[in-house]
Amino acid sequence: MTARPFVIAIDGPAASGKGTLARRLAEHFGFAHLDTGVLYRATAFLVLEQADDPSDPVTAERAAGLVHPRLLSDPRLRGEAVSAAASVVAAIPGVRRALLDLQRNFAAHPPKPARGAILDGRDIGSVVCPAAEVKLFITASAEERARRRVEELRQQGAAAILEDVLQDLKERDARDIERRAAPLMAAPDATVIDTTTLDADAVFERVSNLIARALAAAR
Repeated sequence: MTARPFVIAIDGPAASGKGTLARRLAEHFGFAHLDTGVLYRATAFLVLEQADDPSDPVTAERAAGLVHPRLLSDPRLRGEAVSAAASVVAAIPGVRRALLDLQRNFAAHPPKPARGAILDGRDIGSVVCPAAEVKLFITASAEERARRRVEELRQQGAAAILEDVLQDLKERDARDIERRAAPLMAAPDATVIDTTTLDADAVFERVSNLIARALAAAR
């Protein structure tokens, strides 16, 4: 019998550093990585491409059904308009249902030669992969997350005003936390790490040690 892949679930709010951490961990441990937020960005992109309303469930659900892995690397998915619309479509239960199997299939069958999978998002440990061997919830204060986001945007050459970015993050947090379908939350058995005062290297060292111990225990 083939052993079930080792799965790591990383959840947290926008700009908490979970995506950067997930990519770094995937490279370090030889795991496949899926940024599940890109699935919702792809859905939002397809809706906006047709000049449709992201808050319309019928339109958004139809778009979710058209999401294909080839679309996930399209740089247009990183635009601010797509980002804002992604938070809207993600609150629609039918969209989340439409994308659930894709996420679970990735976790169950990570692309070879990966020996496991790392998924990051908002509901990985609580809904998508509740049996994940390691569950993490990465967070930081809204002010620190806004500062990081502004720095990232400016490095990309985009104009960004801290107050505007902070307000956008707070609104996005509210949508993610208050939605009825798979709200943003730490799974009861997740390790919660507040990165407000930690740099990326410190977070990586702490988490990689935790994962290494879990891998050793699983052997």
